[in-house]
Amino acid sequence: MSESELLEPTTNPDTKKLVYRNVVGRNSGGSRTKITVRDTPGMVTDEPISRGGTNEGPTPVETVMGGLLGCDSVITGMVAKLLDFEYGDVEYVCDAEIDPRGVHGVKGFRPYFEKVTVQKTIKTNEPVDRIEKLKKNVEQRCPVSNLIRDAGVDLHIEWVVIPM
Repeated sequence: MSESELLEPTTNPDTKKLVYRNVVGRNSGGSRTKITVRDTPGMVTDEPISRGGTNEGPTPVETVMGGLLGCDSVITGMVAKLLDFEYGDVEYVCDAEIDPRGVHGVKGFRPYFEKVTVQKTIKTNEPVDRIEKLKKNVEQRCPVSNLIRDAGVDLHIEWVVIPM
């Protein structure tokens, strides 16, 4: 990625400012966990019945996948605003491969993703060079995709562009 394609930082790079997040969870046995976030209704994570859960919510791994899509969406909007980039709906499909031997304690196998593939379909009439600039800046700034990549996961985000 060429430095000239990256947008200037929107904060002072010389001033460290930490931002804190707080999430509270409660589990009363089993795999169902009620999670509270700020003043929102929160969410429940659980496992399917076939794995001993009650199937009342996504699994923790599925919430990470959803977090990736949500984070990409927020950063896409933020960067698009900076670029005055016009777009419509964005739809995502995310698939992940996990080797269950890691979760089951087999040494040498990681208990998290081997590969994550995202198909991101975005409606826009913007030219190819502006789409590429948006992509490069979203890739650089998205906290969750960078966390997943930095964990050594084979992450592929395919952008499919359709006209508005």
